[in-house]
Amino acid sequence: MTAQNSATTLPTIAVVPTPGTGQGTAPAADRASTPAADRSAARTGTALAALGVLSFSLTFPATAWGLESFGPWSLVALRSALAALLAGVFLLALRVPLPRRAQWAPLAVVAGGVVVGFPMLTTLALQTSSTSHAAVVVGLLPLTTAALSALRTGARPSRTFWTAAVAGAVVVLSFALAQSGGAPTTGDLYLFGALLVCAAGYTEGARLAREMPGWQVIGWALVGCLPLSLTGSALGLAYEPVHLGAHGLIGLAWVAAGSTFLGLYVWYRGMAEIGAARASQLQLAQPLLTLVWSVALLGEHLTPAAPVAAGAVLVCIAVTQRA
Repeated sequence: MTAQNSATTLPTIAVVPTPGTGQGTAPAADRASTPAADRSAARTGTALAALGVLSFSLTFPATAWGLESFGPWSLVALRSALAALLAGVFLLALRVPLPRRAQWAPLAVVAGGVVVGFPMLTTLALQTSSTSHAAVVVGLLPLTTAALSALRTGARPSRTFWTAAVAGAVVVLSFALAQSGGAPTTGDLYLFGALLVCAAGYTEGARLAREMPGWQVIGWALVGCLPLSLTGSALGLAYEPVHLGAHGLIGLAWVAAGSTFLGLYVWYRGMAEIGAARASQLQLAQPLLTLVWSVALLGEHLTPAAPVAAGAVLVCIAVTQRA
């Protein structure tokens, strides 16, 4: 991914990335400590959250590399299986108790949106769409998550928030139509579907993260999908061609260990220190970073509309953060 990968701390409308979400612990500012300790925690938290955003920004280029060696179904299943094994090791090592029975249904929504839906749909989209195009469209994810969170929780954001959210949606839709000659492509439909399922997973994950740390939410979602991902890996490798190469293996390793596991781990640790609202500001740079990687790593040539549209979406998100 994501994929990919946002978290929303409820009931406020503050959005943060890629992929089962929430804070799980109070920000450093809410804990009793000395000013020097607060500053140190803030610096550490900012650095960790920024590392998370950097990890997420590489997801689409890494996916494009992975597709050089694996089919889309194999790549997504292997990504989930490897990330689940890493998460399982951490959960066992830290002796994290199993979720309560009532928590498994929300975890299933997180898994369906973040572990399965978003990676699968964006991987399918990247077979026909460039990473720069996908980065602009999926840059709408924070707004989509915030809007769905408002509907899910009954929150009442301001008129300014909704105006900015609609403006961001119009920018992305206009960009997609302009790039595809006036009609959405199959890749665009996959990307818009990915926005919806991922936003649903993030919203439910944020609600669940009030009861457990955010990294445990995504960890248990990954582990819960392990039987499905192992089965999918076996079937995918059996029926899809495999052409092992350096790019493909590096891409797989990154989307599994970097984007899905390491990125989420450092993101949630950083967010616990500085809070979701401050962390979400760092994520505003993610689509623009992905555009840089698409040029540097994949040799893509950006259309003039891509950075303009990404910048416009960034402005819309910034407005919603302050609305």
